[in-house]
Amino acid sequence: MITLDSFQQSTRRTWKQPSELPNAALGLAGESGELVDIIKKYLYHGHEYNRENVVSELSDVMYYVAVIADWFGITLSEVAEYNVEKLKRRYPDGFSEERSRER
Repeated sequence: MITLDSFQQSTRRTWKQPSELPNAALGLAGESGELVDIIKKYLYHGHEYNRENVVSELSDVMYYVAVIADWFGITLSEVAEYNVEKLKRRYPDGFSEERSRER
């Protein structure tokens, strides 16, 4: 099983432009858009769910997140841990619509 940090390190093999932060940011936006388009077509256009396509687009999103984090010297495990702790503080008993509205 691959870890978040080993995945992030593997992106260095194919990301040859360490100074190209805008390229990575635009890549993230583009791949996120492709994922959203799959969801839109599934929910509203009657398209079949294709698990492989969703995994493919999610992996592309993760790639660019990893590259951007790496550019800033942040590990993916740090990002994941931060998110877990933030959501524990925000929703200590799990998500609730009421707590969400109170934010």
